[in-house]
Amino acid sequence: MIPDLIRFWGASPSSGVALPWVGLVFTISYLFGSIPSGILVTKAFGLGNLKSIGSGNIGATNVLRTGSKKAASLTLFLDASKGIVAVVLTEKYLGITAAHFAALGVFFGHLFSIFLFFKGGKGVATFLGILLVLNVYLGATVASFWLITAWKFKYSSLASLISSSLSIIVIMLLEDLSFMWLLISMVLLIWFRHRKNILRLLAGKESKINL
Repeated sequence: MIPDLIRFWGASPSSGVALPWVGLVFTISYLFGSIPSGILVTKAFGLGNLKSIGSGNIGATNVLRTGSKKAASLTLFLDASKGIVAVVLTEKYLGITAAHFAALGVFFGHLFSIFLFFKGGKGVATFLGILLVLNVYLGATVASFWLITAWKFKYSSLASLISSSLSIIVIMLLEDLSFMWLLISMVLLIWFRHRKNILRLLAGKESKINL
């Protein structure tokens, strides 16, 4: 079965054979990415309904507002793992081109979960998980930028906006343009999901975090 999939994927991505696999890979990855880790973790820890806490976001930053760093760390790990697992498994069995579409699917699922009526997280942890697989140097650098910015300014949103944007510059410096289209797509989606945070940052009303 798997060898047949690999043989089919060897066709041009624009061919009639390959296009259905693009849709299938994206859809399966989207469903996997839609799993709301933050909500499941907060329920398991008995921390209440995450949607009614803080910003109502399902990501690790909002889980941190419950006061449980363990729950926030686990959420961060699970959200990043979604990106890692989707890309690693798809690349292993279907190749790197399919892995790029899997990455977009799992990322899109986290942002617009079908289980939450197409609402979701901001995508940064899943974004980092994807980058660590596609280019470990890029992933590590972006994660470092995030940590430094968050530590310095105490704003998770600002750290996310700056680090995600810098990823485009870093990938060009690394001269790895093989997934530039994917990277730009994810960065634009991160900025879109942070549009309310941007307004609050400009108004000086954004909530700070305690790392």
